[in-house]
Amino acid sequence: MNRLHLRSFCMICVLLVSATAWASNLDTIGVTLLRTATTNLNGSGIRVGQPEAGDGTVTNWEVNPGAAGVGQPINSFTYFYSPSPYRNLSTANTFTNSLGRESGHADAVAGNFYGLAGGVATNVTHVDNYDAGTFINYYVSGNRSISDRVANQSFIGASSSQSTYDQIYDNYVARYNTLFVSGIGNGGPVNPPATCYNGLGVAAYGGSSSIGPTPDNGRCKPDITAPADVTSFSTPLVAGAAAVLLQAGLRGDGGSDTSAATDSRTVKALLLNGAVKPVGWTNGSAAPLDARYGAGVLNVFNAYEQLAGRKQINLVLGSVSTNAAHPPTGATNTIGALSGWSFTNLTSSTTLDALAHYYFNLTNGPGRAAFTATTTLVWNRQQNQTGVNHLQLFLYNAANSNLIAACTSAVDNVQHLFVPSLPPGRYDLQVLKKGGSYVSASETYALAYEFFSMSLTVTGAGPNLVLQWPIYPASFVLESTTNLAPPVQWSTNNAAPAVTNNRNYLVLSATNGSQLFRLRRP
Repeated sequence: MNRLHLRSFCMICVLLVSATAWASNLDTIGVTLLRTATTNLNGSGIRVGQPEAGDGTVTNWEVNPGAAGVGQPINSFTYFYSPSPYRNLSTANTFTNSLGRESGHADAVAGNFYGLAGGVATNVTHVDNYDAGTFINYYVSGNRSISDRVANQSFIGASSSQSTYDQIYDNYVARYNTLFVSGIGNGGPVNPPATCYNGLGVAAYGGSSSIGPTPDNGRCKPDITAPADVTSFSTPLVAGAAAVLLQAGLRGDGGSDTSAATDSRTVKALLLNGAVKPVGWTNGSAAPLDARYGAGVLNVFNAYEQLAGRKQINLVLGSVSTNAAHPPTGATNTIGALSGWSFTNLTSSTTLDALAHYYFNLTNGPGRAAFTATTTLVWNRQQNQTGVNHLQLFLYNAANSNLIAACTSAVDNVQHLFVPSLPPGRYDLQVLKKGGSYVSASETYALAYEFFSMSLTVTGAGPNLVLQWPIYPASFVLESTTNLAPPVQWSTNNAAPAVTNNRNYLVLSATNGSQLFRLRRP
């Protein structure tokens, strides 16, 4: 993870660790399954940015297109450099060039981001490779537009400059809609620019990683986790996933409103809501995300399936007196899709809280099996603001008006609910914008949601057993045991299922000893 500090932003050191996006990582984050279930989702048509700090000297920041693990054509790259005081910009479209030198760190990041051998977004249309000081000072701080929809930042800045980083990045996102994906650091507190409100802060799953919340006001960071030894190499996995979702949204996989589907808030909400909770994950009403894992471990297949659920509109808009109770309204209409997203705005007043109601009937699961609910609400810190509008997220039982779960953090611009054992029934998912004192009367938000009840069927076929379960949602592990006499010993069946017609199929010998099977997420 490269380090920057503010002078202007000057590079001082870098930690270089070799890394490869092994096939197992692509399996873990849902890329392999996405490629099996869809066609040509590989970042095509998306221009991406990769600012890099020097790995040992300030001149070593460039990606070598022909490096092992990268394998992209030279004409797909543009290189950007401006010496301090960052006024005169120089560019090059060849490698090697006079602007900088090859960085092993940059090559490894590129390999996970868009590298042909093991990257997530292997067919991005163009890569803009920046010297990090140039990127921050000339473009972000200088408020100059770039062409990149997503930018990977595998470097960290000085914690003493956090408020400055946060402000310039949040202003930039609010104005230009670029999604910044930044590593949080490899130990200690979360570092800028990953601390900004409007970007994605990424932790490393199974490796060295910083732990939240943010030092300034206790906001939840990281936002999400991906597998890698260090955050330099988990971050480009998330950036690649963002590029893939942007491609899917632009080609209409999320419906006709491609502008809303590709808004940075929507992409962020989908990525967080598709994440899988690892062992030990927790959150609370005032702390939307886990301090170590954020929303969980990246799964781009789950995020894509929620995008493909299409944009849904709230069924009831209303308001209540500020701080008053807001039970379900008694509306009878229902959103049919149990996974999807929404993108709209709420307007409150000095005396009224604004409410959007989304009603769901959870009745189509196997038998009376419980459902799992995951919902994520995202909005931006607006330009030149120190605080954020206060939005909250609630889940009510619509039949009896009982509150099931709530996320009401007053400092975050993300709210996240995870309810793993939800009985069948009718539910009211509410987005509330607080009235009274606020940054602005109106706020635009993105909402991603998923309700599911997983089914596993076992049938006989001659001397074999055929096990089937849906491919979505992903990341379930098949376990088996011979009996339920305590202590029950569940073991993992390591055979890889075949995928046919959006279902997992696994054939086992009926004489293998196992009589009982279950699906389990980590």
